[in-house]
Amino acid sequence: MNFSVQAMLFAFLGGLGLFLFGIRFMSDGLQAVAGDRMRSILEKGTRTPVRGVLTGALVTALIQSSSATTVLTVGLVNAGLMSLRQAIGVIMGANIGTTVTAFLIGFNLKDYALPILAVGALIYLFAREKRNQLIGQSIFGFGALFFGLTIMGEGMQPLKDLQVFTDLMVSIEDKAIIGVLVGVIFTFIVQSSSATIGVLQELAYQGAVTYQQAVPILFGDNIGTTITALLAGLGAGVAARRASLTHFLFNLTGTLIFLPLFLMGFFEKMVIWITNTIFIFLPTSSGVWEAMNIKLQLAQTHAVFNICNTLIHLPLVAVLALVVTRLIPGREDEDPDQFRTKYIDSRFLRNPSVALTQAMREMVRMGNLSREMFELSMDYFRQPDPKLIPRAEALEKTIDTLEREITDFVVSASQKNLSKEDSNQAYIILQSLNDIERIADLCENIMEEADYAARYQVSFSGEAQEELDRVISLTGETLDLALQVISTRNKELAKQVDRNERKIDELQAQYRKEHIKRLNDRVCNGNNGAVYLDVLGNLERISDHCRNITGYMFPELYEGSS
Repeated sequence: MNFSVQAMLFAFLGGLGLFLFGIRFMSDGLQAVAGDRMRSILEKGTRTPVRGVLTGALVTALIQSSSATTVLTVGLVNAGLMSLRQAIGVIMGANIGTTVTAFLIGFNLKDYALPILAVGALIYLFAREKRNQLIGQSIFGFGALFFGLTIMGEGMQPLKDLQVFTDLMVSIEDKAIIGVLVGVIFTFIVQSSSATIGVLQELAYQGAVTYQQAVPILFGDNIGTTITALLAGLGAGVAARRASLTHFLFNLTGTLIFLPLFLMGFFEKMVIWITNTIFIFLPTSSGVWEAMNIKLQLAQTHAVFNICNTLIHLPLVAVLALVVTRLIPGREDEDPDQFRTKYIDSRFLRNPSVALTQAMREMVRMGNLSREMFELSMDYFRQPDPKLIPRAEALEKTIDTLEREITDFVVSASQKNLSKEDSNQAYIILQSLNDIERIADLCENIMEEADYAARYQVSFSGEAQEELDRVISLTGETLDLALQVISTRNKELAKQVDRNERKIDELQAQYRKEHIKRLNDRVCNGNNGAVYLDVLGNLERISDHCRNITGYMFPELYEGSS
């Protein structure tokens, strides 16, 4: 008996581990294939709650992970890129999309697990293109999922004869709330409702669990999966915490509605009626429910529960939003630290393509702060005002902080195996960050020159001031163009940055000669000359950094040039 229990545990745990690995490996591969498109789909397809539901279901069905969809949604809400109402629709849809996994498990593909593994491994190991490798990874994960189920099934066969387990299942049938708690706890531990539902389906298929005993556990699985979203909301902004709580309340309310209906016998009849009605046009429509194996019956029950729960809550999105707003008070737009990162979030690191896109957004924001620093320094240079100093110091501190945090974030994202496109994106970001930070430093230098000029009462001749104004204007235009290139990747704008930079180089050389002539003619003195030349040099270096930034994106424009 001891040996059989040991063998059963080893087979169950080993099969569960392989099953979990398969789901994660497949999901990671599918997410990587989808790349940043899934984020784009979520952002653009959530204008109404109905579209949000459809989008959430589609994305989850494609990447085979409701947790990934929900965590990404929480991240987008935290970044201010999605409203709470939009997030609620996506979360509802994610619950529907995750039922696809249960249906895949319901179709008994265990006999094909090894060939699927072989095909996936061959593609993954021998494909040259990154995308094909990821497709191979997804296929291999799919095969590992079913192979793990096979091992688990063999290990769980003796459970139906084990008295302790039988007594537990009988207690669940008598007290459904115990089954719900079992589902919640198991899913919380495993952190995957797809996995726990798959285990439940296999237990039922082996005869260790009946349909009546499995459904309460199924409800608990749906509640347990919300723990992932709740954990994702910790440490996030108010809106993100509300989105996480919405996921929990949505599934909890659904269980409170449908568990009593199941205990009264209505829910099971509803599932059977819906199943037979859906398949009524098929040649084998007679007795469709009875013809299904119990895995498919549980998959169908899982789908009906989530679809009906969504249909009930969909008209109440505004009410849900109001409830969670009351439970988690505070304004969605409040920000205790207006200078912290806005778009990057550790939740995005699960998908490097999404993470790098968000890092690029954060870098654009950092660039805009440098642009503000440039304007502020020019205002200060023309008319030193002590009231401008606190803002300048805050901007400089923020830009330095953003550089560090974005760099750390991109390095973390780069630790995963990146595609060629993502690797190039990471390179562009890491290189550009230093140039943007240096632009802010040069602006700070100009403000120091302004302080020096005010202290020693430096003034410029009309001709010198006109020259500086021209270079300042052209440098500001070049900085604007460089930031637009980051956002739009417009090659024509990059060419204009290069032309502007060359023009600033020419003007600097020309104005230096003219300024030396003014010095020789005693129109300017030494102090004036030092400030003039330093400011001119700082402006020229700012334009150099602008050209560097566009050069990282379009290196072919500058090949062979100095």
